[in-house]
Amino acid sequence: MKIDELDRKILMHLQQDSKKTNKEISNDLGLSVTAVYERIRKLEKAGIISKYVAVLAPEKIEKGFMVLCQVKLIQHKKDFLHKFEKEVAHLPEVTECLHVSGDYDYILKVLVKDMDAYREFMVTKLTNLDHIGSTTSIFTINKVKETTVINL
Repeated sequence: MKIDELDRKILMHLQQDSKKTNKEISNDLGLSVTAVYERIRKLEKAGIISKYVAVLAPEKIEKGFMVLCQVKLIQHKKDFLHKFEKEVAHLPEVTECLHVSGDYDYILKVLVKDMDAYREFMVTKLTNLDHIGSTTSIFTINKVKETTVINL
């Protein structure tokens, strides 16, 4: 599906605040509420809008300790990769898992309460997964930029 300038503007509104009403968006763009509703529906059906979520403040819910964990597997066989990906998808502490190129195979974004909680995660969960050769942990000091907005 090709998106036009009005679709882009609607998407920017929704990325900034998905609770914004169709009426608020229509007033800003000079469209009817029905036109905005139909465009949003079309964007949802095309899969451009995949879901609506609440973005939480991790530090307010005792998950403010962020670690980027690099993982190297012992082998790069397809079944090893799939098994690791399936297992890591079930770890609630892992909020993102990226298959990457370079010295490591994966980068995990892990959110936990503190260093003790991270150690517990490593000892009881991550290092118990099959096929992990090594890991390196990078502890974040400060978030300089964090956004869910994709530039259109």
